[in-house]
Amino acid sequence: MESGGTVLWLILLASILMWMLIAERYLFVYCVYPASVKKMVAEWQQRPERQSWSALQIRTGMIAQARVSLKRYLMLIKTLTAALPMLGLLGTVDGMIQTFDVLTVFGTGNARGMAGGISIALITTMAGLLTALSGLYFSTELETRVAREVDLMSDQLKRDE
Repeated sequence: MESGGTVLWLILLASILMWMLIAERYLFVYCVYPASVKKMVAEWQQRPERQSWSALQIRTGMIAQARVSLKRYLMLIKTLTAALPMLGLLGTVDGMIQTFDVLTVFGTGNARGMAGGISIALITTMAGLLTALSGLYFSTELETRVAREVDLMSDQLKRDE
């Protein structure tokens, strides 16, 4: 961490936040959401009529409520996934500025000083890209899972039963 500079700490904090949100979404989708689906389906099944306009509006509202609860934090996860490479680029710029500062003061005679700036540039770039790629996979998988769950909810709340 010390060879990555301050930007690497920002990348670490952003990636920890992203992974906490991803873990929370998986826990919600697999543990909490199925119970709420059962409750909504039971509520729908208890309705005496399910074909009127008002019943259709209630069904649409239930599906929208499920969609909103499933999509919570997905935009923030995608935003963090997009911001992490930019933080890596910021670290690259910071490392190159440090390298040019060493070149300005010492010329090409201080290889150790130049290596420190280049190290910051490369480590932050790698960290930003690595965390963004892993977040991209899981955010895409979560979006696919959310779409599938909303479709299943819609199928379970059929109008003509």
